Amino acid sequence: MERPPDPSLQSHMEPLVAISIAHLRPSTRQRLADDGLSVTAYPNDYGGFVYVDPRGEHTPQETELAALIAIARRAGIVWINFDCDALAVDGVPVFDDKEPS
Repeated sequence: MERPPDPSLQSHMEPLVAISIAHLRPSTRQRLADDGLSVTAYPNDYGGFVYVDPRGEHTPQETELAALIAIARRAGIVWINFDCDALAVDGVPVFDDKEPS
């Protein structure tokens, strides 16, 4: 039998979504890996976690990330986990591994 989460923990939960890192341009992926994004992020070996900032006080300079964060805010998401093994989201642009010249 499953037990419900402790009520005191529920007040600390933050919604997270895992999506493909292919939704980021290669240069943005590299900034994430280098811990150099324009917003709060925590890189890992597979991509990284990006804070959405639901209040909208910080908008990323990276245009495709700004668009993704706007979508996440509308959905009530607080964290995006960009992962190389996660699925791509239908209707959201996907970028090749190389920047266009």
